[in-house]
Amino acid sequence: MIRHCVFLRFKAAMQDAEKQSIYEAIVALKEVVPGMVDVTFGPNVSPEGLNGGYLDGFIVTFEDAVVRDYYLKHPDHLAVGERIIKATDGGLSGILVFDMEG
Repeated sequence: MIRHCVFLRFKAAMQDAEKQSIYEAIVALKEVVPGMVDVTFGPNVSPEGLNGGYLDGFIVTFEDAVVRDYYLKHPDHLAVGERIIKATDGGLSGILVFDMEG
């Protein structure tokens, strides 16, 4: 399994409905990416204060790295990725990606 963890610093003006729409678009990728097992998303709820400004995020679980790599190149993923880049503070600098095996 690969857990693809994506942490986001959305622009301050981002409305909850737009965040939800982005997350729904990510969940919809399960229909076109075989081996995409699960998607969870939501706000950071840690009380530690160590979020570095990343207040939202999602985790996609894949069967393996081959599926993850297919997802990364899929045109529907690229389209959602562009939406995310436009929605984050600083574009790509408002996104942190961390993949783990397990």
